[in-house]
Amino acid sequence: MLRNMFLLLWLIGATAVASAQLQVNTLPPDLAQKIDQVADQALQQTGVPSASVAIVQSGQIVYTKGYGKARLDPPEPAEPRMRYSIGSISKQFTAAAILFLEQQGKLSLDDKVSKYLPDLTRASDITIRMLLSHTSGYQDYWPEDYLMPPMFEPTTAQHILDTWGKKALDFDPGTKWQYSNTNFVIAGRIVEMVSGEPLVQFLEEHIFHPLNMKEVWNSDLTKLGDTDAEGYTRYALGPLRPSPKEGAGWMFAAGELAMPAYDLAQWDISLMNRSLLSPKSYDEMFTSVKLKDGSDSHYSLGLDVRDLSGHLLLEHSGEVMGFTSDNYVFPNDKIAIAVLTNQDAARAAGVVARGVAPLLLGATTQGPNAAEAQALTLFENFQQGKIDRSLFTPWCNAYFSQQALDDFQSSLAPLGKPSSVKQTADELRGGMTFRIFRVEFPNGGKPLIITTYTEADGKLEQYLVLPAN
Repeated sequence: MLRNMFLLLWLIGATAVASAQLQVNTLPPDLAQKIDQVADQALQQTGVPSASVAIVQSGQIVYTKGYGKARLDPPEPAEPRMRYSIGSISKQFTAAAILFLEQQGKLSLDDKVSKYLPDLTRASDITIRMLLSHTSGYQDYWPEDYLMPPMFEPTTAQHILDTWGKKALDFDPGTKWQYSNTNFVIAGRIVEMVSGEPLVQFLEEHIFHPLNMKEVWNSDLTKLGDTDAEGYTRYALGPLRPSPKEGAGWMFAAGELAMPAYDLAQWDISLMNRSLLSPKSYDEMFTSVKLKDGSDSHYSLGLDVRDLSGHLLLEHSGEVMGFTSDNYVFPNDKIAIAVLTNQDAARAAGVVARGVAPLLLGATTQGPNAAEAQALTLFENFQQGKIDRSLFTPWCNAYFSQQALDDFQSSLAPLGKPSSVKQTADELRGGMTFRIFRVEFPNGGKPLIITTYTEADGKLEQYLVLPAN
């Protein structure tokens, strides 16, 4: 009994020490207060339940803090020790695994996919570099911001490759940039085939253990635990609801990792210090890929490469069911901002990262069409609880359950008729057109955002309503 009691006390003490190590605050009080204001305001504006933030300055973790509620029932405040799914930020870890294998002489970024997976579409024309830079042409198997019916069930990487990796390409390899999760499933399978190990085991050996990232979790296989953040979803402006979980296998190599913001910040430090890979590998990882016509894709290997007020920024966002995230790394300034939140299809993580960046850098950041008319008409129909299902794909129709329609109507009807719906962005993804619309209301009502995906035949694969920034 005494031995068991001693062991229990030791475990409690070790857990308390580990938790304390994830809580850091060495910032000047006025700067910490400004960061808190940015995070608190983002949660208030967007309605996202919580955020976990880690800040790096001068190559050191200087601030970690949780904001809001990581769990709503029973209520539990967000804490830095809690893990959140990081979604597509996982892609840069898959890219790093490829680079490790290249350093070991086991493959090359310029190897053709056909060397490993010859049955995929035009595998002899597509390189590993094209996979990691989203310039291959393989269609995205999951561009939507919600869970389609087939994805409630488990799958395998091979099923994804057989279904999407053997479709006709969306464009000739190397001629365009188009984000596609399929690329990274292929890359992950190549890692496993060449290394002879499961991908996450390879990452543990070569990245997580060397960087002392102790709390990384494979949320593709197992749902986060009761001591981690709970993921939430929302239909239009309805109440927050626990998010459904993807079936195992759907996030492999493209979005499978979960961790505290502190661990993600340790990875960020390794990027800015170039401490884990070879100099050549970091040059490859940080250099944006050029298309065949010489234009810049502004994307390297698992990273967006941008300029923010004269500062080099390596950035990536992430989303899986119940969670969104954003990660900013300024390698030349030795600054990083990791933001993890627990609501899907939400913008709070990006709002926080964009708001905090100027505080750390001392810098600042800067007519009706058919799509707008359709977005407005559908919005007004949803306010009345109506839906014309002939306009939507089967998967989008499945999303609009009676619960979803009720939440859309109850939350949108009180807002009244919009004064305008303006398209603010569009891009190609997954063989569809992705659009963002801003909805304004008279008399100073709070604006909203609509995001849609439209198939080539005009049917809508997605129609989501979100709070504006």
